[in-house]
Amino acid sequence: MEILIPAILTVITAATPLLYAALGELVAEKSGVLNLGVEGMILLGAVCGFAAVYLTGSAAAGIFAGLAGGMALSVVFGVLVLGFQASQVATGLALTIFGIGLSALLGQELVGVAYQGLPKISLPLLSKIPALGPLLFRHDFLVYGSFAMAFAVYWFLARSRAGLVLRAVGDSHDAAHAMGYPVVRIRFAAVLFGGGMAGLAGAYLSLAYSPLWIENMSAGRGWIALALVVFATWRPWRVFIGAYLFGGITILQLHAQVLGVGVPAQVMSMLPYLATIAVLVLISRDRNKIKLNAPACIGKPFHPAA
Repeated sequence: MEILIPAILTVITAATPLLYAALGELVAEKSGVLNLGVEGMILLGAVCGFAAVYLTGSAAAGIFAGLAGGMALSVVFGVLVLGFQASQVATGLALTIFGIGLSALLGQELVGVAYQGLPKISLPLLSKIPALGPLLFRHDFLVYGSFAMAFAVYWFLARSRAGLVLRAVGDSHDAAHAMGYPVVRIRFAAVLFGGGMAGLAGAYLSLAYSPLWIENMSAGRGWIALALVVFATWRPWRVFIGAYLFGGITILQLHAQVLGVGVPAQVMSMLPYLATIAVLVLISRDRNKIKLNAPACIGKPFHPAA
């Protein structure tokens, strides 16, 4: 148990940013918008969150700043894609490149600055349960928030009227427009939500996962989050499982290096990305299943009739 509990705790910390980013992208794609700029939004959220903590000393300010940073970048994406009908793929890739450069510029003075990390919230009595206490009831606010967000997204998409409208927009924007729904506003709100979740993922990286700022600290997690949405076939509960699966693979390579497994460290570091490629290849073999669950209008621009 002395080895197992710390290992599971590290899996939870590795899965949390993936879960936030993937849930945000899931909602955006359910509305019919493909945003490939998740990596850039994560990085901007990370640097904004860390800068806010550095300037104010407040963890709450850092979390809010990370959320706002991701949303700010998503506003740019939304205006270009939904307002000016720019290519979603090209704009998303440009957003990633822009986010990488902007975060590096903003974080120049923060490199090497230390932070003690987000405070842990120990639930009374429950946190003292042997084994289960440390695993379930001694985490920071963002870990608990990721659990709540996964359930909220599931309920929103499956049970709420607003979620059904959003899904209708993603499946047939012309029909939704004919019924009087504001397609562009609904999609813009979904894009903002996706940006906010990516920003929270970044804030978690710089404030809790490794409480410091370094350039490109997302290390491809935005791309893994995009793959997670496809892996989950656009279902929130599968996103949750997939985030923890990929989080486990990420931690596996770290523990394998510590245990001295006779595999080059570079190969072990490739494991999460190799797993991503393998999963996408396996899923792509069943195109009918992907088409069945994927939003029909994903990536397609909406041109309202005159």
